[in-house]
Amino acid sequence: MDNCIIQTGTMRRKDRELSSPEEIFSVIDQCKVVRVAFPQEDVPYLVPLNFGYHREGEKLTLYFHGAFEGRKMELLRNRPRVSFEMDCGHELTGKDTACSYGFLFQSVIGWGTAEIVEGEAEKILGLERLMFHQTGREFSITPKEAASVAVFRIQVESLTGKARRSF
Repeated sequence: MDNCIIQTGTMRRKDRELSSPEEIFSVIDQCKVVRVAFPQEDVPYLVPLNFGYHREGEKLTLYFHGAFEGRKMELLRNRPRVSFEMDCGHELTGKDTACSYGFLFQSVIGWGTAEIVEGEAEKILGLERLMFHQTGREFSITPKEAASVAVFRIQVESLTGKARRSF
């Protein structure tokens, strides 16, 4: 898919829906962990992962790194359609009674196709984007460093965002 599709107008709580790309990308900027659900026969396999991303307009690619082998990589190779969720901005609010409590949050969910990155240049880009997102610092990844880990990406095809910013 050439561009990810930001889904709007689909939430029951319209007052919490993030309707603009900039609102959604602001949440992505703040989140450091994404939970990726890989399909398998009986139940999804859900994995929390640190990530980085590359954005061109509304097109979004998420990048991850890990071992070359293992359950995650096996599922990725055999069933690459995945969904994901990330959330941040957590704050418990309340007063004197149990019913007065609420929880502030911001979240993004979406789905897309996961793929192992094979090309050296894109592996380096993915790792550099991951490090920048996690640390706020620019790093130069060498080809030798990139060769030492597996890198995979999710080409995002659909995104929605939701937030409860006040109580």
